[in-house]
Amino acid sequence: QVQVAESGGGLVQVGGSLRLSCAASGSIWVINSVDWYRQVPGKQRELVAGITGGGSTNYADSVKGRFTISLDNAKNTVYLQMSSLKPEDTAVYYCNGDLVATTGYRSRSWGPGTQVTVSS
Repeated sequence: QVQVAESGGGLVQVGGSLRLSCAASGSIWVINSVDWYRQVPGKQRELVAGITGGGSTNYADSVKGRFTISLDNAKNTVYLQMSSLKPEDTAVYYCNGDLVATTGYRSRSWGPGTQVTVSS
């Protein structure tokens, strides 16, 4: 089975930077797209950024100019570089991958999430 797992979360001060990683594992044939979401308790999970296997990207208005999503096909890893962090960026960040296994089976997989805390 193909899976994704996030890493890189932690505690950072306002204005700081952090890079999250979403690593896909298993026998992967095609990465159709990978999206980053975040969720704060009591609020809806929101889409932060997304990237397609072809390199097209999109961002939520709240993070444009501060976050950058990228894909390293050789490592089957998607990164979310976060800069100029604000307290409102504090959340659990999840990645969701639209992946195709070498068997030809296409599925969406969620990672377990990684906590990002931005302190004043």
